[in-house]
Amino acid sequence: MKKALTKTDFNFPGQKSVYHGKVRDVYNINDDVLVMIATDRISAFDVILPEGIPYKGQMLNQIAAKFLDATTDICPNWKLATPDPMVTVGVMCQGFPVEMIVRGYLCGSAWRAYKSGVREICGVKLPEGMRENERFPEPIITPTTKAEIGEHDADISKEEILAKGLATPEEYELLEKYTLALFKRGTEIAAERGLILVDTKYEFGKHDGKIYLMDEIHTPDSSRYFYSEGYEERFAKGEPQKQLSKEFVREWLMDNGFQGKAGQKVPEMTPAIVEGISERYIELYEHITGEKFEKSDTDNLLSRIEKNVTEYLNK
Repeated sequence: MKKALTKTDFNFPGQKSVYHGKVRDVYNINDDVLVMIATDRISAFDVILPEGIPYKGQMLNQIAAKFLDATTDICPNWKLATPDPMVTVGVMCQGFPVEMIVRGYLCGSAWRAYKSGVREICGVKLPEGMRENERFPEPIITPTTKAEIGEHDADISKEEILAKGLATPEEYELLEKYTLALFKRGTEIAAERGLILVDTKYEFGKHDGKIYLMDEIHTPDSSRYFYSEGYEERFAKGEPQKQLSKEFVREWLMDNGFQGKAGQKVPEMTPAIVEGISERYIELYEHITGEKFEKSDTDNLLSRIEKNVTEYLNK
């Protein structure tokens, strides 16, 4: 089995601090740039699972870099360089404490809420009589708060965001505009690959008074994709859609009695389970990018990353 990178503890030139997120480790260099390492950690239900997934970090980093480069005409983004397959270096932004979630179809947590009788999510009214995986007349934005580790993100409406001063009306208008434009571009790119971009999330921040897109974009960790082929037939029959996303991991956990609730135990992640998840991620990568995935050498991940990042920072 190939090695997975689950922990980093670097000391880069000019390093001020480090933040260990659920999946990414973010190093602050001179309060000026961020070194974001996409580890092989995997989280579901806001819980970091006990085993890492080989190549997952490389895939997520390379997908995000590709889509950041493909959307620079829509809005500025934080990326400066990718000095290593698992690393993006970018400008440091002051993040908005909300995630902009945009949904083109009724599924996932929104469907679970709808099925239980909810008809308004984040201040957005939902039509009656919708079915699972049905397309919305227009994409809807359902923001969530950015939770601390171990806490769950919570739904929040535009009105609450403005009332709490999490963004000014002008800023929020721009966040919505960027979110819908990025989703439209992501939808178009997905369609070229025979995919439907179902829903996704974007994070934004400010740098020198200007709003930037941050973090990842259109990866299977932050997005859900359906295969276009067969979508209509499956929908008509009320069958589950064939999808490309991390949802298969959540489904495996739920089938084994885990939903991140108190007292529940993560099922055993055997080498076969881990390898199966890694292979699914490679399938996701190749479908989403339309390119063959080139596995990087995993023998000396830590020393390789340290060397590549240090050389970049010393340039």
